Amino acid sequence: MRDRLAHRGPDSCGAYRSPDGGAALGFRRLRIIDLTANANQPMPSEDGAVRVVFNGEIYNFRELRDGLQQRGHRFRSRSDTEAIAHLYEEKGAACVDDLDGMFAIAIWDERASRLVLARDRAGKKPLFYYHADGVFAFASEMKAFFGRRDLPIEIDPAAIPYYFLHGYVPGPRTFYKRVFQVPPGTRMTIDADGRIDADTYWRVEFPRAGEAPEAARDGAIAGVRARVTRAVEKRLVSDVPLGAFLSGGLDSTIVVGVMSRLMAEPVKTFSIGFEGDTAYDETRYARIAAERFRTEHTEFRVAPDAVDLIDTLLWHHDGPFGDSSALPTYLVSKLARAKVTVVLTGDGGDELFAGYRRFRASIAAGRLPRALAGAADAALARLPPPRHERSRLAEARRFFHAAAAPPDIRMTMWNAVFFDDLAALVRPDFAAAAGPIDVLHYIRAEERRLDGLSPLSRLLHANFTSYLPDDLLVKLDRATMANALEARSPFLDRELIEYAAALPDGYKLAGSRSKAILRDAFSDLVPPEIAARGKMGFGVPVGAWFRGRLRGYMRDLLLAPDARYRSMLSGEHVDRLVARHLEGSANLGPQLWTLVCFERWLRLLPEWTRSRN
Repeated sequence: MRDRLAHRGPDSCGAYRSPDGGAALGFRRLRIIDLTANANQPMPSEDGAVRVVFNGEIYNFRELRDGLQQRGHRFRSRSDTEAIAHLYEEKGAACVDDLDGMFAIAIWDERASRLVLARDRAGKKPLFYYHADGVFAFASEMKAFFGRRDLPIEIDPAAIPYYFLHGYVPGPRTFYKRVFQVPPGTRMTIDADGRIDADTYWRVEFPRAGEAPEAARDGAIAGVRARVTRAVEKRLVSDVPLGAFLSGGLDSTIVVGVMSRLMAEPVKTFSIGFEGDTAYDETRYARIAAERFRTEHTEFRVAPDAVDLIDTLLWHHDGPFGDSSALPTYLVSKLARAKVTVVLTGDGGDELFAGYRRFRASIAAGRLPRALAGAADAALARLPPPRHERSRLAEARRFFHAAAAPPDIRMTMWNAVFFDDLAALVRPDFAAAAGPIDVLHYIRAEERRLDGLSPLSRLLHANFTSYLPDDLLVKLDRATMANALEARSPFLDRELIEYAAALPDGYKLAGSRSKAILRDAFSDLVPPEIAARGKMGFGVPVGAWFRGRLRGYMRDLLLAPDARYRSMLSGEHVDRLVARHLEGSANLGPQLWTLVCFERWLRLLPEWTRSRN
C-alpha cells in the first residue's frame, strides 16, 4: 500500500506496526522541512505511545513548537510533523483545531488503541478510507487499496451518473463501493471495537443576507492586502527550492508579485500554453507578469499528442476525471519539478472574491424576465454552432439556456458536463440499478447553511464546498504530487478565507467588476494589461483536437462495438455525440473528453486491481 504512493514521497519511506498487530502505518516522504532522517515518518512521541503520519505543511508549527517546548516537550527534529505528535499528547484529537495549514493526518494512539484521521479545512490534501467487515484502511490515494485480496474494489453504479453530470464524483463518495473521502474540515476517530465517530471542526461561514459586518472600504482594502501578504509569506518556509505557477491571471500574478517583494532571489515561475488556439492560451500575459517582477520564467506549450498522457492521468486520479485541464496542470508540474520542489499557486482567489463569470451571470439572470430568457434561448438555438466553447456565442447560448431555471439548478447547468441529455446517455437498465439521480445532491448537506444567504454568498458557499474540493484541489494535488511537487495555495489560508467570507457582497462583485476589493488591494502591483483583462480560466481545446489530430483516436475508442461503456451508457447516444461533433453541428469537446476518460478507465481497471498479495 505504501509503495503504491512512491510518487508522492520518493525521498524516503517508513512503516510502523503496533505490538499486537492490530494497526499499521506506512509513509512515503517528500522532504521539505528538516531534510534529515530525524524528521522521517511515522513520527513517534517521546515515549512511542503516539505515532503520526502526515502529508502537507503546518504553517504555524514554529509557534506551536515554542509553546510545547516551554511546557516541557522535547523534540528530536525541526519538522512540523513532530509538533503534531506532541500536541496530540496534550489535547488528543482536539489538537487539529490548532493547526494552520494543509494536511491529511493519521495518528495512532497505542494506549487507547485508537486511530484519528483529520483533513484540512478547504480539502487541499486528500484522505480516503476503505471500511468493510473487520477492516479499516486509509490512504492519500485510492490506488493504495488496489490489488489487496482483503480490500476488494468494485465500481459503485450509483456514482456513474454523477461523474457525467459534474465530471467528477462529489465527495464523500467515490467511484468505488466501501471507499469514501474524509470530508474537508473533518476529523474521525476509529476505536478498536469498530466504533467510528466523525465531527466537523471547521466550516466556511458566510453572513446572512443583510448581516455582513460593517467594514469601511479603505480598511477592508488594507485588510485584504495584509492577509494575502501574510498568507504568501508563511508559505515561503522551505528547506528546498521554491517557485510559483504563473498563468497570467489576476490571482497568480498577485501571488508572484508578493513573492517577488518578500524573496531576496528572483522567483522561479512556470506557465503553459496551447499550440494553435489563442482562445486557450494565456502565456502572453504570463510573460508580462514575469517581466514586471523579473522572474526566472519557464514556459511550455502543449500539443495534441500530449493526450498520450490520458492513461497516466487516470492512474493518478484513480479513475476518470472530466476536467481536461488536468493535462496541462500535470505537464506544468513536471516542468516545474525539474527546478523546484515547492510551488505557490493562485488557486482559491476566484472562490473567495467571486471571480468566476458564472457568479456574475447568475446574479444577472435573477433579474431577467423568464419570458425574455426563453425567447433568447430559442433564437440562439437556431443560429449555426459557435467555433469553440469559449466564443461569445457559446457563452450566450449557455447563459440564456439556463437563465430561466431556479438559481441552484441554473448554477448546476452552467457547471455540468451532461445535463439535458444525462438521462438519454445512461442506459435505462443501468439507471435502474444506479438509482434516482438528484442533480442537486452535491449541496444537499449544505442546505441548512445555505438558507438565508444572499444570492452571491449562496453561490460562493456552494462552490467552496463542492467544486473547489472535488475538482480544482483534486486536479492540483494529483498533478503536482504525481511529480513529487508540493503545491501551496495562499488564497486558501484560513485567516484570509474567514476574513473574505465576511466582507459585503459589493466588495467582491461590484456590478460587472469581479474580485473588486482584491483588484483594489493590489492595484499598484498588477500590470494594467492583466488588471484590465477578463477571466479566461484554465481550459484545453479538446474540441479542436478531437476534430483534428485526435479524431481517429477518439473515434476508435468510442465507436468500437466492444467498448466497455456500452454496458452502462447508450451506444446510440454516444454515436450521435461523436457524429454531431465531427460534422460541426455541435461543440462537444468536454462531453467527449469525459467519455474517452471513462472508457479508458474501464479498460485499465482490471489490471489496476489485479491481486498482488
